[in-house]
Amino acid sequence: MSRLSDMLRTQRFDDYRFYHQSTVNQTLHLISAVIFLGCYALLFKDPALAGIVGWLAMLTRQTGHFFFEPNGFDAVNDVSNDYKEAVKVGYNQTRKIVLLLVWGSAPLALLAFPTLFGVFDAPASHLDFIRHVGALWLAIGIGGGLARLLQLFATRDVTTGLVWVFKVVTDPFHNIALYWNSPLKLLRGELIDTAIADADWGGEEAEEAAHPT
Repeated sequence: MSRLSDMLRTQRFDDYRFYHQSTVNQTLHLISAVIFLGCYALLFKDPALAGIVGWLAMLTRQTGHFFFEPNGFDAVNDVSNDYKEAVKVGYNQTRKIVLLLVWGSAPLALLAFPTLFGVFDAPASHLDFIRHVGALWLAIGIGGGLARLLQLFATRDVTTGLVWVFKVVTDPFHNIALYWNSPLKLLRGELIDTAIADADWGGEEAEEAAHPT
């Protein structure tokens, strides 16, 4: 259990210090985390609506990463952006772009094939179409997570993959606890989280990034 805790702390710490330096990004993650909790609440009651809400949360998060997070050499951690992309346990920018392209193509696929080859009943209204999109988005989100999990099993090890899945599922709760004061920092004009430079999450293990895949 101690090893699993160390691995989880390392993944979370690397994610924080490498990919969440912008307080705008942190604030958007805080908003996204709250939306994701709504998605969790809807998941077993209305999966199609949960799929729509979940991807709204995802777009909020990725807006922060793509438009506000610093790129190029990381002076805070003294590493290049290429290094960070290589050691990223979850979805790096290249993988995210592929996933977002698949997500964006889902409504187009349903316009071309309204039943998706028999998966859905023919939509009787615009609302039915929207719900089918939500259900397909939910499947894409789950499928994307499972695909990366299997890739981690093959390229790293089973434990790394399982810890990553646990991290992703619990990220909304952790993000709220970590970024609750980011809007205040942003209002004070602090665009980059200065606390990262001195952050220490307990132990040498948390100071080492995972090996590149």
